[in-house]
Amino acid sequence: MNNKFRDYLPLITIFAIIILFVVVRQFYTGPCLIMAMNDFMGSFFLIFGAFKVMNLHGFVEAYAMYDIIAKQSRTYAYVYPFIELSLGLAYIVGWYPFAVNVFTLVLMLVGSLGVALELGKKEPMMCACLGVVFKLPMTYVTLFEDLLMAGMAFVMLFIV
Repeated sequence: MNNKFRDYLPLITIFAIIILFVVVRQFYTGPCLIMAMNDFMGSFFLIFGAFKVMNLHGFVEAYAMYDIIAKQSRTYAYVYPFIELSLGLAYIVGWYPFAVNVFTLVLMLVGSLGVALELGKKEPMMCACLGVVFKLPMTYVTLFEDLLMAGMAFVMLFIV
């Protein structure tokens, strides 16, 4: 098996589970773009936040290497997984959609900036997106994840 593919197998598996969850929910509730996006974002944040909490200190150390806010505040790095878990719940239950989407948009754009700056250095770095449970390299996939979530939040600002 290709080493690059093997590196991303946990991420591919998680995305497949998230997509399966969204498809099953859509099957039972009927097609609805807003609900599908809420389910996708909610399950994404819940799963990714949970992996970060599994080794919180390890996540903080890894995240502080590249996030522009976490570099300045370890407190922010410790709180970040709980922000993701809270966003996940907010998306799943539909709590204050406008505010949640604005907050998510800003959060993901700030995260994208830190990732983009690190990628620009062209030095190998581990991604803390799934905490430190899996050793994922930081690549443009990491940037894509952040921008995908920012983009979905942006779109939902106009259709909610």
